[in-house]
Amino acid sequence: MRAVLYDRWGGPEVLRLAEVEVPVPQVGEVLVRVVATSINSWDWDLLTGKRYLVRPSGFAKGPKQLGFDVVGIVERIGPGVTRIRRGDAVLGDLAFDGPKAFAEFVVVKETALAVKPEGMSFTHAAALPQAGLLAALGLSGTPDIKSGSRILVNGAGGGAGTFAIQLAKLRGAHVTGVDSAAKLEAVRAAGADRAIDYAVTDFTRIGERYDRILDVVASRSPLDFARALAPGGRLAVVGGTPGALLGAATLGTVLGIFVGKRLGVVLHKADIHELERLAALGVAGRLTPVIDSTYPLEKIRDAFAHFASGRFVGKIVLAVDSAAL
Repeated sequence: MRAVLYDRWGGPEVLRLAEVEVPVPQVGEVLVRVVATSINSWDWDLLTGKRYLVRPSGFAKGPKQLGFDVVGIVERIGPGVTRIRRGDAVLGDLAFDGPKAFAEFVVVKETALAVKPEGMSFTHAAALPQAGLLAALGLSGTPDIKSGSRILVNGAGGGAGTFAIQLAKLRGAHVTGVDSAAKLEAVRAAGADRAIDYAVTDFTRIGERYDRILDVVASRSPLDFARALAPGGRLAVVGGTPGALLGAATLGTVLGIFVGKRLGVVLHKADIHELERLAALGVAGRLTPVIDSTYPLEKIRDAFAHFASGRFVGKIVLAVDSAAL
């Protein structure tokens, strides 16, 4: 089978498509023929080494794989599998299974997979798992989001951001999206009531206060965000470099004690029950993935070059089996 590999940290140029053996499912695992997948910031951070707070001086022995979002057809089931059947169309987030979805076949734990609803396309399903779950997690917890709540999404034009806008609007919130000027039209199209160009307006200094700030890019300090939170409000950081996340988890927690606001990092959780809920919203037409572009697997370098440019909106999908899309 074909799989995307890399042997050193770097950019798109270090990626290669190679022939490797088809994996064999073990106890509690299934073999999935991958139809489509999509690129997440976590893939980019692993490829470039930014996922490490202090990058090790040497690259671990042997090639590595990428790919957390998976959607495909179950080809084989291992011993002990009871919920998933051969022939099922499935989707999942491999956050705790290990990145390996940029390949024609992948072995996945049954517990990491949800059955894809019949009414959802493979393309839309490929865009949903990690970004959708991050958005949902960032909007969970207290204070509850309800009709009239004021929500700000920083990095609103990406995958998690466009999902977060839609999920917050479903709960009746007033949503402000922050991103670059080129993405503001898409931010509004996703349902945001207001769109702010971060290069023109500093949303932390215009005197507006929000009940919840969802930060997808971790581009500001906890102190900046504290100024923009209403009393009792909450900052949920769901993306960014390890250094920025560490700052939000430490300084943000301490600062929150003194200002009476919740500031911190939301730990990602690959929850298939939540993924099933999000997929059901998608089939019902209430949650629509924003697809920037679709690349065949052999154009993996082009896909990552587009991701690295930062000009994409929503999700970049990889078509592994174009005939099945």
